[in-house]
Amino acid sequence: MGTAAATFATGVPAHATDHARDAASAVEYVDVQLLNITDLHGYLQAAPGSNATISGNGGRTYAVGGVAYMGAHLARLRAGRLNSLFFTPGDSFSGWEFDAAAFADEPTVEALGRMGLDFATAGNHEFDKSPAFLQRHMEQGVPFPVEGRDATFTDSSGARFHGSGFRYYSANVVWGADRDSPVLPAYNIEKVRTVAGQELQIGFIHLTALGTELFPGSYQPGLATLDEVATADRYAALLKAQGVNAIVLSMHDGAVAGGDFNSGTDPSGPALDLALRVSPDIDAIVTGHWHTQFNMMVPDPNGVPRPFVEAGCYGQLINEINLRLDPATGRVIRELTVSANHPNTRDVTPDPALKEVVDYWAGQAAARNTGKIGKQSGSFTRTRNTAGESTMGDLVADWALWAGRRPADPENDANIHPNVPAQLALVAVAPRVGQCVIAGDLVRDTASGGAVTFGRAWKAVGFGDPIVSATVTGRQIHDALEQQWTIAASGELLFAPLAVSRNVRYTFNTLGGVGDRVNPADVFIDGAALDLTGTYRLASPSYTFLANDGYDALTGFQAPYRHQRDFESFVAYIRETQTLTPAPLNRVTAAHTTRRGADIGIVLEPAPLLLPDGTPMPRPEAAIVSADRPRTYRNGLRPPC
Repeated sequence: MGTAAATFATGVPAHATDHARDAASAVEYVDVQLLNITDLHGYLQAAPGSNATISGNGGRTYAVGGVAYMGAHLARLRAGRLNSLFFTPGDSFSGWEFDAAAFADEPTVEALGRMGLDFATAGNHEFDKSPAFLQRHMEQGVPFPVEGRDATFTDSSGARFHGSGFRYYSANVVWGADRDSPVLPAYNIEKVRTVAGQELQIGFIHLTALGTELFPGSYQPGLATLDEVATADRYAALLKAQGVNAIVLSMHDGAVAGGDFNSGTDPSGPALDLALRVSPDIDAIVTGHWHTQFNMMVPDPNGVPRPFVEAGCYGQLINEINLRLDPATGRVIRELTVSANHPNTRDVTPDPALKEVVDYWAGQAAARNTGKIGKQSGSFTRTRNTAGESTMGDLVADWALWAGRRPADPENDANIHPNVPAQLALVAVAPRVGQCVIAGDLVRDTASGGAVTFGRAWKAVGFGDPIVSATVTGRQIHDALEQQWTIAASGELLFAPLAVSRNVRYTFNTLGGVGDRVNPADVFIDGAALDLTGTYRLASPSYTFLANDGYDALTGFQAPYRHQRDFESFVAYIRETQTLTPAPLNRVTAAHTTRRGADIGIVLEPAPLLLPDGTPMPRPEAAIVSADRPRTYRNGLRPPC
């Protein structure tokens, strides 16, 4: 299939046929311009690190990124166009840039509104909080939960956040208990006009990445995702039955197709598999999620070419598809379709309204970064003692237990199990694989009297995943503790310590073999020995429950309840606790350390992942890229978010 698709990659721009090259001014048809961006992730100022440079058009490189520049490019592309629609196939928010993330991603929504976004597909990261947050807050502006502190901030115009002004769609995200009930509208129908004023219809079907409900950031126990091809085919048939003869698929799932942003070579990935199979009634396929860049034509099941595109990430590109519609039928004249990816270069005068938005939120973020939310009586560091315990690890485990005992949050409307409070917490402080939820130390600032600022707390813990409380057996807890030790290929004993909450004590035997280091009788929860046949409510990051950091003993957990996201929850914990005091390092004991043959094990620190230019990869992206999860696509490639 990849070979068949590759033969339709034509370069700059992509044309369905050679006839399309001469059809730019064909007056007998209705011209429709489709503009899209994908995976902005709240990067309003610029693309991060080496993502700010892309190559294409014969090897030429471009400096790209920033919504103020994008606004200028959009104005140029739209000029003189009677019919122009602007949308995104997902992950526009769940911002990874502090300026957006620290303000509940409202800055991103404001910027998209200023750019004239018409509608959006919900990506997996649009579910990083909840369906209620997406619909009631992001669309309608309902505060969640405290106005001016957690959400509903004053925007660059001086008004409180009032919602997006555009809608989010997904045909295949459904409520898990009723798989026929979509969480969001499945499709939308847009009207375009002929020169004579006649209206024609274009239908847009929207898909969210399969398995979104089981990704660590968008982990939602009450949701499910339906098969992408079957869902797209279903709604394509429904639209045709309604008399809609022009159909576009906007999907938050993607592919890999070479390194040139304006062509495509040797494509592979789930979106390609779909593109070659999905209904021939669909006239164009716009993808996202994989943070890749390509622009090509692929054959539908009848062998007729149609656009297959992805516009990178972080504001790198604007994709433009030009359709020609028959004014009598509204049908797309497919052989005249043209597509191009336009670099969002920084060599133009930025749009003044969008520059105002960017500058305003940068100033707001700088002020919020230094705002005091609590204080600390001592320093918390990741420096571990012999048993693998640290003050920072203990602090984070205590926060996780607090988070797992929080009352039900009305924002979290995709929970289906009761909120049973957690009895203990486990947090990986040097995980077997993946990334650690701890990002840095909290060293006491003596000059401020130990003040803990919003920015220091936000940046010390988390990569956007929720704390989850779930029911596990005593055997699972024991086995997870045993999984702290493995044997490397070199034969060395490796130690990947777990931090435990303040109400847990346990001892491990440094003379024991792998899998035989922790006696259940030496594990105590609230003073009682661990019962292997009993059940416990455990709090831990979703990343750990889903075995993304390698502790698969906890898979098979029951009755999960999703709580708040990590960095937001950690800030809330400090606000409530007010004064953080380092606890003594007495929760974990290493036995027989002086005996001959004793071996604690070597702790391998997870190395920070770097972009090609040597700058750090955004932490949420690094967590997913390095996670322990199946590599299901050719050459081991998988999406980064």
